[in-house]
Amino acid sequence: MAVTEGQWVLMATGRTPTNIAVIKYWGKRDEALILPVNDSISVTLDPDHLSATTTVAVSPSFPSDRMWLNGKEISLLGGRFQSCLREIRKRARDFEDEEKGVKIKKEDWGKLHVHIASYNNFPTAAGLASSAAGLACFVFTLGKLMNVKEDYGELSSIARQGSGSACRSIYGGFVKWCMGEKDDGSDSIAVQLADETHWNDLVIIIAVVSSKQKETSSTSGMRDSVETSPLLQYRAQTVVPSRVLKMEEAIKNRDFESFAKLTCADSNQFHAVCLDTSPPIFYMNDTSHRIISLVEKWNHSEGTPQVAYTFDAGPNAVLIAQNRKTAVHLLQKLLYYFPPQDKDLSSYLVGDKSILGDAGVHSMEDVEALPAPPEMKVPDQKFKGDVSYFICSRLGAGPKVIADESQALIDSVTGLPKGV
Repeated sequence: MAVTEGQWVLMATGRTPTNIAVIKYWGKRDEALILPVNDSISVTLDPDHLSATTTVAVSPSFPSDRMWLNGKEISLLGGRFQSCLREIRKRARDFEDEEKGVKIKKEDWGKLHVHIASYNNFPTAAGLASSAAGLACFVFTLGKLMNVKEDYGELSSIARQGSGSACRSIYGGFVKWCMGEKDDGSDSIAVQLADETHWNDLVIIIAVVSSKQKETSSTSGMRDSVETSPLLQYRAQTVVPSRVLKMEEAIKNRDFESFAKLTCADSNQFHAVCLDTSPPIFYMNDTSHRIISLVEKWNHSEGTPQVAYTFDAGPNAVLIAQNRKTAVHLLQKLLYYFPPQDKDLSSYLVGDKSILGDAGVHSMEDVEALPAPPEMKVPDQKFKGDVSYFICSRLGAGPKVIADESQALIDSVTGLPKGV
């Protein structure tokens, strides 16, 4: 339904980054409130490369709440969206826009329906934390629109009720999600350990092995692990508490050796929990395993970690290099083993494309001329087409408002997504 003559549409647009956990969240102690069985720590990625953009609009002419994701309408009836909507509406405050002649009392926000349009600039549900970016952006932008004056800790608690790891996307840099102890979840919030400038040497390369939706969703996988995996309980109670303290120390001191060892070990243990689940869950595939082998052999041959790897609930590899020079060597090795299926190099690496120039790779001829990594036993084996594409990124800042209305995803006249 388009907006009728004389009616107004109020909008806000925000952009929120995704985050990748280096100490994993896997398992809830409370399904409804999304309270985890352990603390987790993540890195926030540069929103220019991996983020969700969301426009939220309200108008007295909207007959119902509606949402569009990447141009396709989806149901807003799910409990998670409703929880976030309810919590933000509860905290809404009086609002006035003199230019539009709009005045909204805090108690009236609950009577206004919302239209939400969201867009991810990376694959959804493929193990790259798209729901984290999306739900965090939804909460952040809705809060801006409804004039909510909350601290980021409080916003993270609301985002958590939409998608657990969304609470960590409310901040940039390095973020810890404290599991909390209270039954109502009020102390299960995210805190920033360090901002994105604290350790800006790090370069992140993501190998998108598959952008297909995964077979076992994180939600159902976690539930099965909690119910059937003895390793999950041991991990949550015995392993993670000391690992979190060591990780906080490694981040504070910019100690890459410790950071890398902890990151790899925690990723491997998370996937071991998945295998320990009944029935077992397989998120990684042969390409994932080949990338692990490449990194492990390189790290071993150098005598000290050059690169950390971590895999969320999917086959895509997130590789963290200690500096730009190491990232260049990493990219050369990856391109040697996983050359593109076709001749189009420009779409094979997205994000910070300047790293291709640093690696001396300007054409397919350059890819074909790359030397075999000396640490590998069977150097002539290549796996063309096994990686869909690479993303080169870095640590990034938290959510921000996009004031330029031309970048809004909803048309201010019709109240519907642009192009619909």
